[in-house]
Amino acid sequence: MVFSGCSRVMLSRLALSAGLLTFLALPAQALENQLTVVTSFPKDLTNEFKQAFEKKYPDIKVEMLKKKTTAGVKYIQETVSNNTSDLFWASAPDAFEVLKEDGLLEKYTVKATGIPDVVGSYPINDPDGYYKGFAASGYGMMWNTRYLKAKKIPAPKEWNDLAKAVYHGHTGMSAPSRSGTTHLTVETILQGENWDNGWKLMKEIAGNFSTVTERSFGVPDGVNSGQFGVGIVIDFFGLSSQASGFPVEFIYPTVTTLVPANIAIIKNSPHPEAAAAFIEYLLSEEGQVMLLDPKIRRLPVRPETYSQAPDDFPNPFTDQSIGAKVQFDVLKSKSRYNLVNAMFDVMITYRLDDLRKATKAVQDAEEAMGDKNNAQAAALIAEAKALIAQLPIDEAQSLDKDFAGIFKKKRKKATDKVTGRQAEVEQKWDAMVKKNYAKATELAKKAKAML
Repeated sequence: MVFSGCSRVMLSRLALSAGLLTFLALPAQALENQLTVVTSFPKDLTNEFKQAFEKKYPDIKVEMLKKKTTAGVKYIQETVSNNTSDLFWASAPDAFEVLKEDGLLEKYTVKATGIPDVVGSYPINDPDGYYKGFAASGYGMMWNTRYLKAKKIPAPKEWNDLAKAVYHGHTGMSAPSRSGTTHLTVETILQGENWDNGWKLMKEIAGNFSTVTERSFGVPDGVNSGQFGVGIVIDFFGLSSQASGFPVEFIYPTVTTLVPANIAIIKNSPHPEAAAAFIEYLLSEEGQVMLLDPKIRRLPVRPETYSQAPDDFPNPFTDQSIGAKVQFDVLKSKSRYNLVNAMFDVMITYRLDDLRKATKAVQDAEEAMGDKNNAQAAALIAEAKALIAQLPIDEAQSLDKDFAGIFKKKRKKATDKVTGRQAEVEQKWDAMVKKNYAKATELAKKAKAML
């Protein structure tokens, strides 16, 4: 039989497809022998899954390439021409959106069944098929019960509580520029309270900070050790500390959100079958139960897994109050990701001493005011608070693509240099913030002197 050129091409393609299907259907031993995972997760999580996966697939050697979320995104972007990584595994969905927009993720259809479409009000998987949720995360506060009892400080319930004078010097948080999960916490407050009120509240809380930690892990460590009393954290930090025996509690405030922690196959993965096997393992019953480990304490996306959880373990599939207040907009978060981080650093991280001084001056003046009726002092206090709350830009400007696009460089510390338009804008912001905090301190002290 003689085949035309077209027919030969079709047969070649059919043979290739058949070969690929046969290859994908091979048993575990036939998968590639290497898997490289770019991840921001702590060793307590990654080591457990690495060991369990390698036990199930003994021929596959897993390398966990540890990088903070933003550094992981940058690494994948910079190695695109010679990619040697297979999976990106992190919490922040907006980081996955950045990689998706850059064309750096592969679509993958999950074979695991029994996983709902949403957790809280948020889709578990990317609707376009590029990244998959394997656990849910919410944001809130953890506190050291012994610390608060010793210092006669009440346990917080809402974000507003942390703005009260009683918490001054007793709270801690990481910078969003250094932690993808902290960025989501800040963005959740901005979306849940609205831009102006959210930043006002964030500054009032930050004015009580004992510290802004360099890494997100520094917050639970500080609370567990009693370095400070309250920490703003992603839920699994509080839940795992509690399960490990530390004297801590955790609560979701009303203004929080539930978003999935995700995993995706990187474009041109050198080991796509091993990568797919790892995703399926994460979503399997065995993998989901591992999330309940006291060292991990993540919220599984399989509802039936919660039957094996401790009695007091949060269940977002039965407790509809968790994350119900905020309809988190991941595209909004992605569009101003670097801008929000820069604003936080300029207004809070690098001006923390000035902000604390101004906040304490206002708190002292308000305490001196008490029930007194002094209109002039009250006006000075109000002016001081307005100066602290003042923002360099409004929300419309934060969502301006061209303006937000100038924020490209992330500073790890105040002395790091940025250049060009970003440097000009940040310097202008800093000058305004420094002047406002100093003037607010002066006005608040003047008000107190009147009382």
